[in-house]
Parts: sequence; C-alpha cells; structure tokens
Amino acid sequence: MRPPAPSAPVVLRRHPGAAAAGAPKVLFLHGLAGTDTVWDETARQLSPDHEVWSAGLPWRGQGVTGWGRTADLAPWVEEALVSVPGPVDVVVAHSMSSNVLLELLDRSGRVDGDPFSRFGIRALVLVSPFYRGTAEEFDWGTITHYLNDFHLILQEGIRAHSGGRVSAETEVAMAERVREWIGPYGWIRFFDLFLRTPELRTARIAVPCLVIGGTHDIATPAEHAVALAAALPDARLRVLGRSGHFPMVDEPAAFGTELRAFLGSVLTPPPVLQATLTTET
Repeated sequence: MRPPAPSAPVVLRRHPGAAAAGAPKVLFLHGLAGTDTVWDETARQLSPDHEVWSAGLPWRGQGVTGWGRTADLAPWVEEALVSVPGPVDVVVAHSMSSNVLLELLDRSGRVDGDPFSRFGIRALVLVSPFYRGTAEEFDWGTITHYLNDFHLILQEGIRAHSGGRVSAETEVAMAERVREWIGPYGWIRFFDLFLRTPELRTARIAVPCLVIGGTHDIATPAEHAVALAAALPDARLRVLGRSGHFPMVDEPAAFGTELRAFLGSVLTPPPVLQATLTTET
C-alpha cells in the first residue's frame, strides 16, 4: 500500500514484521502532539504474530496546522480505521486519541447500533485516557491545572519522545513551542473531549478492553484509568508503578507483556467443533 503524502491529515504506516496471512490487525493511535514512533518498540514486540499499523493523526507533532479549528476530530480516527486493508481487530489508543476513539464509537453506536461490527473491532486498549464519570467532578481547579500546567504535560511527552537526550531547559523551551503550535483552539478541542466523558455510554462498549495507566502520570492520574475501567462492562485495569503518561516508553517491557497477554486472551479463535460422522444401518 502506497503511503499518503506526509502533509496528509492521516498518514498510515505498516510496521515491519512478516505476519502470516490472516494474522490479527492492530492499529496504534498516538496522543496530542505525539508521533506514531512512540509505538515502535511495542510494535516490535507484537511482530510477527500480528499485523501492526500505526496512524499519524492531524494533532501529531508538527502535523496539520490549524487542526484545532475543526470542531469534530472523530472523522480522522474513522479515516484511519477504514484505511487499514481489512478490518482492524484491536485499536490501541493513547491519551487524547483514546477520547476521540470513544467519542467515535459512542456516536456511531447511537446511529448504527453496533459500531464494533461496523468496524470489525474485537477489542480496545486505552492507554492513559482522560476520564471522569460525572459532570460534578469538573470544577474550576480542573481548568486551572490543565490550562496553566499544560506545558508540563507537553514536556513529559517531549521527554518520552527524546529518550531523555535533551536537557531539562531545552525540554521546557520545546514544550512552550509545542503549546504555541497547539494554540487555544487545539487546547479547547482537547478539553471539550474531556468534559464530554461523563456523557459517553460506556455500558455499550461491548468488547473486551484493557485500560492502562501510570502511577506518576501528571496528565491523567491513575484514578482516570481506574474510573474508566470500572465504567466499562468488560475491562481489565493495569496501573504500571514506574510509569508516567507514556507507559509504553517508561516501562516498555511491562507494557508489552500486558498487551501481549491481553491480545492472546481476546484474539484466541474459538475451538473448532469436530463433527462426528455416523452411518445408519
């Protein structure tokens, strides 16, 4: 499959690995101002038992300028889903993209009834999601934290993507530049998704889910993952003790182990029933 031009809003990449024909397809979605390279180590751990794809979304680092002025982000995640050849068995989404994905599935469910059959999704993995179950949990302090400390959240992402190879001072300067690139419109898109999480019909997420958080996450404290897992009908919760907002980078081995164990349990094909042929005499 020929990749789209780098300037395209959604850019798909198939990761190396000689997956067998019919191997389950896994699609990775990065978070706000991230890149799909954050999944490279995890993708290596899944190959060649899975056909692994990742999507570069408009809100990727140095992505599509002005993406935040588009009020509805869900169609871009839908484009990523339907652009993978054949149905995607599992979607692994990080941070804000977890919320965009849940928004898409919730909306599709209200229209079509069963978004999982429509997209062919058999399971979800939601990493460091933003979630609160009731509107009353949002107060002015919530806005203060996510507005005034937004650059600190972005700085953690820069640290994760750089592998700690830049100084703290450089991280701060880069985080401030990324914040300017996201701008007020991009921030509003992110926070609006967060504010709408109490309206998600989580009881209708009818596939197995793995929710992963990090003990040291300043963007989405572990209680976000705990609350979301409790609201889903079939969810497993894992909180990694040495991770922040990027557990796939902070604890790649533990993250990969949890992911492989989950995929192994939910993607195991049902046993084939052997018919017994009898001959009447």
